[in-house]
Amino acid sequence: MRKTRGFTARLLAAGAALFLIAGHAAADTPAKELFGGAKLPSRNEPAPHGSYAKGCIAGAVAIPTDGPTWQAMRLSRNRRWGHPEMIALLERFSRDAASLGWGTGILLGDISQPRGGPMLFGHASHQIGLDADIWFTPKPSQPLSPQQREDLPFTSMLDKKRFLTVDPRRWTDTHARVVMQAASYPQVERVFVNPAIKKKLCDTWRGDRSLLGKVRPVYGHDEHFHIRLHCPAGAAGCKPQARVADGDGCDKSLAWWFTDEPWAKPKKDPKAKPVKPRPMILSDLPKACAAVLAAPARGADDASPGSSVAAYSGGPTGAVPAQNIEAIIDGTMLPDLGPMPKARPLP
Repeated sequence: MRKTRGFTARLLAAGAALFLIAGHAAADTPAKELFGGAKLPSRNEPAPHGSYAKGCIAGAVAIPTDGPTWQAMRLSRNRRWGHPEMIALLERFSRDAASLGWGTGILLGDISQPRGGPMLFGHASHQIGLDADIWFTPKPSQPLSPQQREDLPFTSMLDKKRFLTVDPRRWTDTHARVVMQAASYPQVERVFVNPAIKKKLCDTWRGDRSLLGKVRPVYGHDEHFHIRLHCPAGAAGCKPQARVADGDGCDKSLAWWFTDEPWAKPKKDPKAKPVKPRPMILSDLPKACAAVLAAPARGADDASPGSSVAAYSGGPTGAVPAQNIEAIIDGTMLPDLGPMPKARPLP
């Protein structure tokens, strides 16, 4: 074990030296372009570095595009890479979801890029291989073609004609059981859903409520839910976030979402000069990420079965400021007071 760790440390150090020798061209390049351009993972022992929204992953592995109880979606994004503990959890969860009557398994969205790091679009987190998105659409009995995986539209669980309200024509008891199954694993730290879905669970869940606090409300997440794992044991470079507060989460942290504050446009000083946001650059990330980026790639023949990759060719940007999402997740932007949601029915 010590020899392996020593070799990994030397390999990372050599990678960092090579990166410095390459010059300063990457110094001001947005980190999302550097990590978004990496097509294969580094040839290192698996290790997350940094936090969920500011980090990278060494030695990531890919989940196969197809499994007995899962299919990976949007293959062109090349985001099926993660820590081995995440890949193992997803395979287990897919089997458990199918046993609950969730079609023939799950449709799997984004995990991480081959070396993690900031993405070209779509996420503030998913940077260290410990986040994964699951569609609110079950895996169909007939396998989807690669083109269908690119084109199949998402299905929102919300009633678009009513403010933060779940559509009863789409949401079922099976949806609730699948979300709560995701929260049941000890290695899962949080499961993110839309605030309306969290409220629906608070009002209707009649099973064990001890894990309901893991299910956290956040922007979006009406077409998919998001699983986040704890930092793996022994991962010294992984930065954990604040633990989930005690209780079921059916409290002011949920009630806040049903006020005007989360949805109000930020107030701007008309006299202030516009400031162009500075994109995250490599030096903003943990020092180990420069070495991860520069390390030799694991060859395609070393990758997991079915893990062929393709370059991403463009896509939309997120509408919510990325820096706010993680602050809300950690609870640092929540007000001290707020109206409480209506009383839930007794089990």
